[in-house]
Amino acid sequence: MRRRIGYVPQVLSADGGLTGYENLKLSAKLYGIPGDVRKQRIADALSFMGLQDAANKLVKNYSGGMIRRLEVAQAMLHRPAVLVLDEPTVGLDPIARQTVWERLLELRRDFEMTVLLTTHAMEEADALCDTLAIMHLGKVAVVGKPEELKASVGEGATLNDVFSFYSGGVIHEQGDYRGVRQSRRTASRLG
Repeated sequence: MRRRIGYVPQVLSADGGLTGYENLKLSAKLYGIPGDVRKQRIADALSFMGLQDAANKLVKNYSGGMIRRLEVAQAMLHRPAVLVLDEPTVGLDPIARQTVWERLLELRRDFEMTVLLTTHAMEEADALCDTLAIMHLGKVAVVGKPEELKASVGEGATLNDVFSFYSGGVIHEQGDYRGVRQSRRTASRLG
């Protein structure tokens, strides 16, 4: 089952001490991609993500957008049926974000894979999602196509309006300082 899923975490997962090519080679080995197929798959992934020229550079010298594209390349290397991305464009500049969006749309089209992503950016959800679920307080508040959800709120509504409407328009504070501190320590340690 695990081989049918690709995953890109929110925190950086590429190894900065390796080149882009070496990161992909490691992922290919971990996914059990046979040696006779591996080299071509890596070349195809680098090309698809526009990273051919950076393949032999250390990832620690990559921009945020390049790292994110490399991580997507790693996650799609074994051609999963489902690609899960957690906040795929967090911290990216507008150009890098647009590039990642374009690649994700191409992935859905060219590889016929299901792409599941989490995002807080409603414009991202509007641009990338065929169907979306808005969660509030850990529960699904509403599910639907972006246009249908906007229409359910009223003429001229945006997905920000949809979110506000279905979440009650109130910020609910949960958690505590210790939990936030622990989450940040874990993210710092991992990334």
